[in-house]
Amino acid sequence: MPTKLSIKPVIRAVALFLTAILPGSALAQQKISLEQAIDSACLNNIQVRQAQFEAAISDENVKLAKGDQLPTVNGSIAAYRLFGRAVDPTTYQYSNAATTVSQGSLYANVTLFQGFAKINTIKQNKYLLSADKSNVDKIKNDLTLSVLTTYLSVLTNRDLQAAAKKQLEIAKEELARQKKFFKVGQKTLADLSQATSQVANAEANLTNAQNEMERAYLTLSHLMERDDQPFLVIDPPKKAIDDINTGFTLNEVYQKALITNPDITIAGNRRLAAEKGIAVAKGLRAPQLSFGGGINTSYSSAQNTVVATQIAGSVPIGVVENSNATVIAPVFQNRNVPFGEQLKNNFNQAVGFTLFIPIANGNQTNINIRKAKLNYQNAMATEDLTKNNLRKAVAEAVWDVKATNKRYKAAQVTLKAAEDAFRVMRQRYNVGLANSLDINVAENEYNIAEFALIQLRYEVLLKSKVIDYYLGNKIRF
Repeated sequence: MPTKLSIKPVIRAVALFLTAILPGSALAQQKISLEQAIDSACLNNIQVRQAQFEAAISDENVKLAKGDQLPTVNGSIAAYRLFGRAVDPTTYQYSNAATTVSQGSLYANVTLFQGFAKINTIKQNKYLLSADKSNVDKIKNDLTLSVLTTYLSVLTNRDLQAAAKKQLEIAKEELARQKKFFKVGQKTLADLSQATSQVANAEANLTNAQNEMERAYLTLSHLMERDDQPFLVIDPPKKAIDDINTGFTLNEVYQKALITNPDITIAGNRRLAAEKGIAVAKGLRAPQLSFGGGINTSYSSAQNTVVATQIAGSVPIGVVENSNATVIAPVFQNRNVPFGEQLKNNFNQAVGFTLFIPIANGNQTNINIRKAKLNYQNAMATEDLTKNNLRKAVAEAVWDVKATNKRYKAAQVTLKAAEDAFRVMRQRYNVGLANSLDINVAENEYNIAEFALIQLRYEVLLKSKVIDYYLGNKIRF
């Protein structure tokens, strides 16, 4: 069965490409600056939203830890029926009759001391909250670098496409001239073949540049979550490239990055949280003192009371030994105690302190303390590793911007020399002082130099923005 192809990605790429090459057409859409692209990506990115949710959960954990310090108040209501011989909980007498019993209570309790475990838990959760908030910034920063790289990739490939178009026009003009010379016998078939080959190479370069530009536009669109909406990028101002600062030192950038980089903040807060984890674990080893109180009442259907002191009758309860005289007991007039009256009569209060002393729990407390210490040591190692990696990254970034700027300056000189050489070689070729191979070599060197300068122009801009990233500066042109 033939595979069904989806044309949606193709339509998206074509739309973005047409937007780029036809800015004056109806397809032309808004121009988006680098800052707007970054804002759009950070606003719409799902990972950013997930990190924000995690931070919100951590905030609730802080509230939960704070609430654990407050008194607990609980109420209960119970109703049940007793069958067979059982003790009535309201009279504490045995009864064989089926009895309905209801009970209600309200209790409050507050922990007065627990080795400061609750206070340290609050502090621990606050550090974790700070770490999760910094994680939101970290994801945004990583996304910012991705948008910056892709945005400059669009600009690079757009300029490469323009250069490839110009080179193709030159190659076609040269081919047309070679055809004229060939017809009048001034050039050979080899010269014509060389010119044709140059056109083919220029067309291949143009196609590659177009494909890479479409890919870069598509990637940038995905980062911004714009789907199929076409747009254009904005050129950086000339001074953004010409005025690049390469005088930064490693220590200068690194010290600033230690303050502004979210990775360092995350590692630091998690280390502090792990440190508080030790205090929490130790606090659970201390005695726990709590204060509590409550009220209670109950009702029983078996509870009754005497309503008259006059004897209403008698019942035999036995006989006197040897005389067989009947022993009788008086019967008084009784009634069931009403529900409301029982609740009032059985109402009681209780208040007191409770001291809970942990003695042995399978060595779990000591194990948890050791685990907390290991977590802290691991957090310290993670923080050291993060700082070490940051220093290496900053050192590389500082070196990169200087080295790339040198290459960019050298590429400007190389392009000027290659352009002059190609112009001179063309003049020599036209008067028969150079062959087709010579001019093709000169033309290729000029093309290579032009492409290299375009790539280095945006590469040095990227490297300078990476320095801004480590300095904590806002990424913009």
